Amino acid sequence: MVLSDVDIRKYMEQGKIKVTPELTPEQYGSCSIDFRLGNEFGVFEHSRHAFIDLREGSTAIQDLMRTIEVPMGESFILQPGEFALAITEENLELDDDVLGRLEGRSSLGRIGIIVHGTAGLFDPGWRGKATLELSNLGRMPVALYPGMRICSFTFEQLTSPSSMPYHKKAGNKYAGQSRPLASKLVSETAK
Repeated sequence: MVLSDVDIRKYMEQGKIKVTPELTPEQYGSCSIDFRLGNEFGVFEHSRHAFIDLREGSTAIQDLMRTIEVPMGESFILQPGEFALAITEENLELDDDVLGRLEGRSSLGRIGIIVHGTAGLFDPGWRGKATLELSNLGRMPVALYPGMRICSFTFEQLTSPSSMPYHKKAGNKYAGQSRPLASKLVSETAK
């Protein structure tokens, strides 16, 4: 069951959903909360690295990326066909019986900006900021600004608390992230 805005506010009052910093009224939708774009981006340095080798254990994918910090008021230009990781301004904490789903905003989708490829599910017990998988499917570069509403989250109530919430899961790779983290798949495939 997807939570309505009334239930989202109730869950936030009860501490089952925690979002910091405090949300503004325009961030609430009828059944979602808009999150804002942070100021840190990760881009692949394709001119320095020929390809990503998922079986190569000596080079982490994060090492193939360059971090770009964009000051407030300035823009990050996402070129056509480009892929970049970004982070939300907000930190999200979910109770052990609530899951979140990251969704794109239609206003951005209509100009070719995709905010996630596949990683839209935030497990019960999630703690941290959301890494965004930004892509520009359009033909024109798009200026993205830190602080702009970039994505929305919807929430669902589980039938019971998870026996394996994300923050307690052994080997959780992205718990507590505060910056855009690249895939940690290398460590899995190199074994």
